[in-house]
Amino acid sequence: MAYVGDMRTRNARFTPKQRQAYDFIRSYEAEHGYAPSLKEIGDHMGLSAVSTVHEHLTNLEAKGFIRREERIPRSAMITVRPPAPAVELQLLGSVVAGPPTESFAAEEAISVPRDMVGRGAHFALRVMGESMCDENITPGDVLVVQQTSRAERGALVVALVEGRETTVKRFFPERNHVRLQPSNRSMAPIRVPKAAVQVQGVVVGLLRNYRRP
Repeated sequence: MAYVGDMRTRNARFTPKQRQAYDFIRSYEAEHGYAPSLKEIGDHMGLSAVSTVHEHLTNLEAKGFIRREERIPRSAMITVRPPAPAVELQLLGSVVAGPPTESFAAEEAISVPRDMVGRGAHFALRVMGESMCDENITPGDVLVVQQTSRAERGALVVALVEGRETTVKRFFPERNHVRLQPSNRSMAPIRVPKAAVQVQGVVVGLLRNYRRP
């Protein structure tokens, strides 16, 4: 299981394209032992102009996420933080990044980097569905969740809808209802009365296994 990052910093420091490039380089290096070429990165991102790929890599390098050596092919090397001490969290079950569905409990523990866990109770949930794919949250990912009933506007939350169905969405309280916003252009938001939504936690981290079966 690879440490992808802390959601509290990932959204602030990456643009969606930068995050797509970073995750691809990291997974490619993990599989092959060396970085992909600019063309391979561009093909993965749907970009035909190498200059655009180079611009994304330059921005990633300026932010300290990758380092490159001039005149050396395939030189976008990931700068990875040293392994952090781990803590164990309960993996309670799965949460659908899609239409709400009932989650299920599971008696299982998972190791999480200690610096991903702050104050208070935390738990983990495995992602199902594609509704958060534009934020690069994909099926099989594990979300680290800080247990709380309060969330700021726009926070990525795990929400219980109508007392029985659980989903992960962006949280937008509005006048008489709550909008649970997916990050998938093909999916519509979920709008429900405020009384029908209970925030169960705020997502603070994500774990990904790059060698899924």
